[in-house]
Amino acid sequence: MKNQYNQVMKRALPLLLLISFAGFGLSACSPIKEYRRPDVALPETYPGQKTPGKELARVPYREFFADPALLELIDSAVENNHDLRIAMKNIDYARKSLDVAKLWFLPEADLGATYSYSKDSRNSYGASKGQERTSRSYTAALSVSWDADIWAKLQNSKKAALAEYLRSTDAARAVRTTLVSSVAQGYWNLTMLDEQIDIARRNIALADTTLAMMRLQYDAGNVTSLAVDQQEAQLLTAKLALPKLEASRNAQENALSILAGRMPGTPIKRSQGAKAVVLPDSLGAGVPLALLRNRPDVRAAEASLMEAHAMTGVNKAMMYPSLTVTAEGGLNAIESSKWFSTPGSLFESLLGGLTQPVFRHGQLKAQYEQSKIKRDQAELAFRKTLFVAVGEVSNALEQVDKTGEQENIAEARVAALRKAASNSCLLFNSGMATYLEVITAESSLLQSELELADVQRSHLAAIADLYRAVGGGWQEEGEVLGQR
Repeated sequence: MKNQYNQVMKRALPLLLLISFAGFGLSACSPIKEYRRPDVALPETYPGQKTPGKELARVPYREFFADPALLELIDSAVENNHDLRIAMKNIDYARKSLDVAKLWFLPEADLGATYSYSKDSRNSYGASKGQERTSRSYTAALSVSWDADIWAKLQNSKKAALAEYLRSTDAARAVRTTLVSSVAQGYWNLTMLDEQIDIARRNIALADTTLAMMRLQYDAGNVTSLAVDQQEAQLLTAKLALPKLEASRNAQENALSILAGRMPGTPIKRSQGAKAVVLPDSLGAGVPLALLRNRPDVRAAEASLMEAHAMTGVNKAMMYPSLTVTAEGGLNAIESSKWFSTPGSLFESLLGGLTQPVFRHGQLKAQYEQSKIKRDQAELAFRKTLFVAVGEVSNALEQVDKTGEQENIAEARVAALRKAASNSCLLFNSGMATYLEVITAESSLLQSELELADVQRSHLAAIADLYRAVGGGWQEEGEVLGQR
């Protein structure tokens, strides 16, 4: 047995020397450099932002959105939303590819058994005159083949698979971030529609009361029929807004149900009225540099760049020599009774090959050049995504600030018009104001209250959009964000 081992090692020595030479001599020449994140000059603060403020993306959505009804809806959406579940399946798909890539460094092994039978006819070459010759062969063998990763082809393939897995993960996070923001915007929009419907109904009741009062005035001869007709038109105007608002509310409820993974028509729980909306305590956006680790679409764009960079190394390595080692061993016999008789039926073979591509119709070089172009495209896409992210945060900050100012002005306007409408009724009853002044005051109050609810909706939507823009909403509790 020792002699057989020595003989095998003696035959394998040249091949081992070849592997050592190729592995240590050629591996010093790396096809590409290691990936490095492109240098992107980012400002200290977002355009228009005076101070960096709090890093909003680090705040979990359960802390940012304090309304229990909204949180219940967001939790349902995160659990059941179909788009997010599809994105999670993409993660599972990419994980399977990554699992395969982790095993590429191991040798390939195949186990097989064959039986062959041949029969020579009397006139075939090699057969004795008047005789037939038959032959049989029974073989059971284990074949092992290993590709020496001299030029880091397999290593870069693994990096590409890992980058694709990270990209799919961040893509799912981007879906989740947008989902959280969309649910919050839809919920607040629904709340404001409730408020507008309540305003419309209150104004219908007020217009109806005013109409009854004017009819009494008409019967007493204090006003003309024109005043009664105009007040009836004012009442119909107030009623006209109600069906449109109710249709919008129904559509918003169905949209929220779909986002939450529920059948449309499912009742949506919410706080009653705009005053019940709980706003976040802090709206700081942090610094632009934080987008690289917080905003999922930026992270996904960088993962695509990492994948393209790794594939450049794979395609370049395809142009270099490849070293393959194949070993085979097993049992072979011409009679079935002696198939498993050892050591007489044992056989082994060891083969090493170094293959250098010479001419492939220019395909290898073209693939390498194309991979370089895709890498440049991925880098440009990464830069663009980062610039767009900075712009979106800056726009969201400005929108939050300006809609907040609009809300303060609209609230003051409503308060003034509410007082004017009340005084107009008192003055009309005492004969110091005309019916036109009453109608004008009521009409202005209705319009201003509806506009206030719309401004409040815009302000809340801007807050939710800011949370999305900075990359909040996807971090799980206890998850530690790290640099890639």
